[in-house]
Amino acid sequence: MRNIILSIIGVLLIVASLFIGNKIAESKNKPKKVVEKVIKTVFIDTVKNVTVPIVIPANGNLKAKQRVELYSEVQGIFRSGRYLFKPGQNYQSGQTLIQVDASEYYASVQSSKSNLYNSIAAIMPDLRLDFPDIFQKWQTYLNSFDLDKTTPKLPELSSDKENYFITGRGIVTNYFNVKNLEQRLAKYAIKAPFSGILTEALVTEGSLIRNGQKLGELINPSVYEMEVALSKEYASLLKTGKKVSLTNLDKTENYEGKVSRVNGSIDASTQTITAYIEVKDVNLKEGMYLEANLNAKEEPNAIEINRNLFLETEQIFVVRDTILDLLDVKPVYFSDSKVVLKNIPDGTIILSKPIPGAYAGMLVKSYTTNLK
Repeated sequence: MRNIILSIIGVLLIVASLFIGNKIAESKNKPKKVVEKVIKTVFIDTVKNVTVPIVIPANGNLKAKQRVELYSEVQGIFRSGRYLFKPGQNYQSGQTLIQVDASEYYASVQSSKSNLYNSIAAIMPDLRLDFPDIFQKWQTYLNSFDLDKTTPKLPELSSDKENYFITGRGIVTNYFNVKNLEQRLAKYAIKAPFSGILTEALVTEGSLIRNGQKLGELINPSVYEMEVALSKEYASLLKTGKKVSLTNLDKTENYEGKVSRVNGSIDASTQTITAYIEVKDVNLKEGMYLEANLNAKEEPNAIEINRNLFLETEQIFVVRDTILDLLDVKPVYFSDSKVVLKNIPDGTIILSKPIPGAYAGMLVKSYTTNLK
């Protein structure tokens, strides 16, 4: 019985081995599956060298070109005027901004003017007798003297005798003392040097104003300037009068300005040069943040592409028939998103959009785009 079982097991092993051997033979003879090559479609453009304008981006805040900080040179009570001294108040050139009570000082000025008048009147009899040829001009001056008006200039002294006589009576000294007091009196009224708007008011009517105290700030809202700092590389390109395009942060408003001034020195710490852009528009306000594009120069025989197409090796991908290749180029200007290149022959086919994993020798299929 044992021999029969062993015989059956042997037969089964032989059959199993034959079956496995046939399967292995069949798998070796089976043809291998062919993997299809993947050809990526790329967007291309044909190079045509043109003159590319080099536009330098910059940004900054607007400041009024005409502005004045108001300080008091006298002391007194701030008197109410025709207009409230409040931020946002408009003033015309020559209008009184602040009137300080000068009644006491005004009385002392009038007293000094009266003393001058009396001193001149006292010498008139002597002039009639000793200097009849100059009497009439001094009489005319005396007749024109008005205590309620600014003291007129003294008659011109035509001879040494007249000079000694008039000076010896203290008239010249009294005259300049009066003029000095009148100059001081004029400082009790602060007038607008130009038409503008009050942006800061630090005092109110009825308050005591002290000598040297800051009172407020006045600006001219019709003309603004924007200060921008640019790389020293553009120092030779910035010229006064160049047109500048400006936009707000939302790109919804466009303005046109011009370079009004360029600093003559370069900041040693930042290696930048400061330029000032003048812009006029009724919708502008001081403190607004604008972005500017300065037309620095024009680069002939060049093209402009996206920076993500430019490789660190200073090369770009080109398409030769259906294969990618690398081409050496010369970058001349970089912006945030663009690069200006030279040394690319006309008619060269380049990529217009980057390809992930691109390499030289890669098989591609071209798709033309019309880039503008």
